Amino acid sequence: QVIVEQYVQAHPNGLQAMYNKLLEFVPHHCRLLREVTGGAISSEKADIVPGYDFLVNSVWPEIVHGLEEKLPSLFNPGNPDVFHEKYTTSMDFVRKFERQCGSQASVKRLRSHPSYHSFNNKWNLPVYFQIRFREIAGALEDALSDTLEEAPAGSSYCLLATHMVWMSLLKCWSDQMFLPLLAHRLWKLSLQILARYSVFIGEVSVRPISCENTKESKKSVPAGRKESSVSLNPGDDQGNGSYPESQPLPSISSTQLVYVAADLDKLQDQIPDILEMIKPKLEMIGFKNVSCIAGALEDSKTSLSACVPTLNNRIIQDLSESSFAYLKSALEVPRLYRRTNKEVPTKASPYVDSALKPFYRLQNEYKDRLKQPMIKQWLEGAISESTQKYYETVSDVLSSVKKMEESLKRLKQARKTATSNPVGTNGGMSDDNKIRLQLALDVEYFGEQIRKMGLETSGIKSLSALTELVLTAKDQATAEQS
Repeated sequence: QVIVEQYVQAHPNGLQAMYNKLLEFVPHHCRLLREVTGGAISSEKADIVPGYDFLVNSVWPEIVHGLEEKLPSLFNPGNPDVFHEKYTTSMDFVRKFERQCGSQASVKRLRSHPSYHSFNNKWNLPVYFQIRFREIAGALEDALSDTLEEAPAGSSYCLLATHMVWMSLLKCWSDQMFLPLLAHRLWKLSLQILARYSVFIGEVSVRPISCENTKESKKSVPAGRKESSVSLNPGDDQGNGSYPESQPLPSISSTQLVYVAADLDKLQDQIPDILEMIKPKLEMIGFKNVSCIAGALEDSKTSLSACVPTLNNRIIQDLSESSFAYLKSALEVPRLYRRTNKEVPTKASPYVDSALKPFYRLQNEYKDRLKQPMIKQWLEGAISESTQKYYETVSDVLSSVKKMEESLKRLKQARKTATSNPVGTNGGMSDDNKIRLQLALDVEYFGEQIRKMGLETSGIKSLSALTELVLTAKDQATAEQS
């Protein structure tokens, strides 16, 4: 008795050991019968039993019958890891048994034998795949949640969502999960995973940006857990990824938005690695149309790339708004100098440094996670937008100063008195000119810091116009002073 369930369960490699004993049985105990039925001894051709293949017609059916009757748990797919191990060990046994057949004709007879088909059909591969599918889809959907968690330490990605996408793809084609007969299903699942991530990126890229403290939002931004209208399901279409109108979109922090963009860029770079990972498995099943696989992956990459412009615009807009929230303090400059007898300004206002902080942070905190061209693109876009608004603000302030100055002059002429003279005490620089000079110092400092970031100021829209605007005002202030 070689096929005994207790023996298989009692030994660490019980199944492998049992199969080895079965393989040893053929050469040790069946040699003479094989020679008689297979014609291995040329001098005794007259004694051959014609048309009978002992291994195929006697040994193999008995082995299969024994496995099916005495090892019913062998084919149980309930535990996918155990099932995978038993299946791969069993298929390896089949291949080794085929080698003992002695001829291609004998192998063909074996493969066409009813017991051969019965044995293969006992392995419920569709159920195994469904269990694996639920494992992968469940873990992935949990990661693609409204609460964007950071990836575990050591991951090449920033967010858990993208980390799980990549790990899911790796798992599909790992030696611990892959089975040759399921290659087509695993390929479809791989494309579904990439499509699901593309929908996820589309969802998060339109979320409102939260105003939470940066340090607090770095780990995650909690939000009410809502199921996306898109999920990774065997029969589901990908849908449009929209939230019901009655439910507000969960928010996303500025840091998380940058992480999403970094991960998206990283995943696109790694898509060619998927092809290299799949190739050996496809060769295993004799699939040669690799260009078809490469084309489908390129389509997935194109779908991911389509999310990039929206993400870039959101990040640029967020940076610009964060900066301009301080730059608009230029409106407060007149109040600081009007009738306050304040000294003539000699340095830039503090608000300029505050306005530059979002740009410094992008350059310094994310330099290891983002490519330099991406950082440069965002900086140029955000600084251009905030500079345009800054130009409009400074222009309005200078126009207001000019109007006020002219109004005071007319009033002075009308009253023929010097009581409303805008000149400061002791005949120094007028309040209006102090305002002009302060704005000029602010803009000059702003431009200097942009250049120190390594950006070409020629690529910053409105900066030259802004510089020219304040230089004219500065010339006026210094000319009147002299």
